[in-house]
Formats: sequence, C-alpha cells, structure tokens
Amino acid sequence: MTNIDTGHAITTFCIIFFIVASYAIFFSAFSPATNIPVLHALAEDQHYKYFSILIIPVTFYFVIANWVGWQYYSNS
Repeated sequence: MTNIDTGHAITTFCIIFFIVASYAIFFSAFSPATNIPVLHALAEDQHYKYFSILIIPVTFYFVIANWVGWQYYSNS
C-alpha cells in the first residue's frame, strides 16, 4: 500500500508542478493577472521565472548523472 500511495503523491506533485510551470511560462502572457502572489510574481518576472521552473529538472539531471558516474567509477 505504501508504494501505491507514494506513486500517487509523486504523480500528483508532478501534475501540479507542470500546471504551475505552464502557467508561469506560457499562459501568463495571455491571461489576466491573478491575486495569487507567487503566480503573479512569476508572471511579471522576465528572467527568473525560467530559472525557478528549470532548477528542478536540472537538479535531477545533475543528481542522476553524478550517481551514474559514481557507479562507473566504483565498478571499474
């Protein structure tokens, strides 16, 4: 049961993140301003909104690449 609940939590988090990131980068230019402070700040910013969205996949890439490199090093 724990694995199913964890999988659902991860999937739900990814969907919510995708929706927020899509709004911040794409849809905020075409929709009216919201009263939610975080979404409004991401929509108004022109530089750091991309940084705040891309930091998560880049971090995951770095962690996975580092782990694979460590596996190659330790098994050679």
